[in-house]
Amino acid sequence: MTDKKVNVAVVGATGEVGQAMLSILEQRDFPVAGLHVVASSRSAGKTIEFRDEELVVEDLDSFDFSGIDIGLFSPGASVSNIHAPRAAAAGTVVIDNTSRFRYDADIPLVVPEVNPEAVGQYAGRGIIANPNCSTIQMVMALKPVYDAAGIERVNVATYQAVSGKGKKAIEELEQQTIALFNGRPVIPTEHPRQMAFNVLPQIDAFQDNGYTREEMKMVWETRKILGDEALRVNPTCVRVPVFYGHSEAVHIETKEKITVEEVRTLLNDFPGVVVIDEREDGGYPTAVTEASGHDPVFVGRIREDLSHPRGINFWVVSDNIRKGAALNSIQIAEYLLKHHL
Repeated sequence: MTDKKVNVAVVGATGEVGQAMLSILEQRDFPVAGLHVVASSRSAGKTIEFRDEELVVEDLDSFDFSGIDIGLFSPGASVSNIHAPRAAAAGTVVIDNTSRFRYDADIPLVVPEVNPEAVGQYAGRGIIANPNCSTIQMVMALKPVYDAAGIERVNVATYQAVSGKGKKAIEELEQQTIALFNGRPVIPTEHPRQMAFNVLPQIDAFQDNGYTREEMKMVWETRKILGDEALRVNPTCVRVPVFYGHSEAVHIETKEKITVEEVRTLLNDFPGVVVIDEREDGGYPTAVTEASGHDPVFVGRIREDLSHPRGINFWVVSDNIRKGAALNSIQIAEYLLKHHL
């Protein structure tokens, strides 16, 4: 890190990701000179504790970003669309966790362990985009193999926790579970079908090609982060009745033959990845037992694809709120502070 201290604003501070950002800033002892917690007018005036201090939530619409060095944004794409450029114009470097700026060619999309060099591209517009949670954990597992053997194609099926949709989705799963245990009917409001004890093969809106927007995010973002527009990515994104932690079954086809042992070594040596790959009952990571509440991306079930001569399969889990959102944003801020501010 650095001895320099900076003024930070957490925008969307009362949301699930915003709360995690505040917790991680404190846990990692981020060098905060002054911290502002900012949210919509509905939350303005509430208090949030940080480092044993009570901070008053400030109204985003009237918040003055002058003097704020880093803005950690997670207020929703439509809100970031308005306020991230306003903050950047005031001299704040915005690290935006929404989908609004991820696909803009002149805005870097960054996973610090994978493409930290992209951070320097922030200067043009003053904004750095944080990728989608499902993309982050996948590219963490892809990167060392991509560098060693190349990757031609990725097939991935995700099993994504309801926290990826926000607090109301978490509450709906809780309420539906209680209702069903008590013999009461459920009426979905946050999900298109009953979520409790069910699996939904839809996350976000359907696109003209039959894929959902969540699935297309994984295509667009993986190519941008790895700098490879020719990379073929074929995703199916599924919502499952889990509160925290996304899981992914990933199948890759490499350009050069690589062994399971080589893949395991590469992943073991890659920062931020933990391999749990024992060929025995329970010898693999899961969303609940490993990922939830922890920082690493966990990989297991590493094996050769029986149907392809250069195919490798593996299982990837990670906490979607931590590494998939808040932690990744703060790691970007740490890199930015060390190398650019």
